[in-house]
Amino acid sequence: MRKVNAVHAGSMLIAEPFMLDPYFRRSVILLCEHEEESSLGFIINKQLDIKVSDLIQDMPDFDQFVYYGGPVQTDTLHYIHNVGELLEDSVAIAPGLFWGGSFEKLRFLIDKQLILPDNIRFYVGYSGWTEGQLEDELQYGSWITESGDANYVFRFKPDQVWQSVLEQKGSVYSVIAQVPESLTLN
Repeated sequence: MRKVNAVHAGSMLIAEPFMLDPYFRRSVILLCEHEEESSLGFIINKQLDIKVSDLIQDMPDFDQFVYYGGPVQTDTLHYIHNVGELLEDSVAIAPGLFWGGSFEKLRFLIDKQLILPDNIRFYVGYSGWTEGQLEDELQYGSWITESGDANYVFRFKPDQVWQSVLEQKGSVYSVIAQVPESLTLN
């Protein structure tokens, strides 16, 4: 039986390089909730070609693209930010990473430019697992785990996150990071 690192809210799940699932291929997921009955997170490296102010009616003009959070409830909008102390009802996930909070207050803070595009990421849908499902996927080797890091959410270009996380993990993961997306390029 394969040894699996424990995951928790604040962990990142990095898709193994040969994952074929189109939703999760080369994805990095930030887990925001990990309970016995279920787990929930957001894919942090799949930017969409739509801005949040184009998606939400009455949203102040905000130059921020929306990200694809996962295949579950794609009619919902979620957000991860680094201003937890400003946005009441947000949940601390990891150092410098907060989830959700008052949407009305969020709009006010954006309007007053107290929250800037570098402070927040918006996600359409989420990634979710039922009881035991994530543990089975970890046991099978679908995911590589790492501690959550705000820099991967807010500072890295989305198309560089998967490779960068693996390179920073070091050892054999640095080699995995070099596997080409298409094996025909190998």
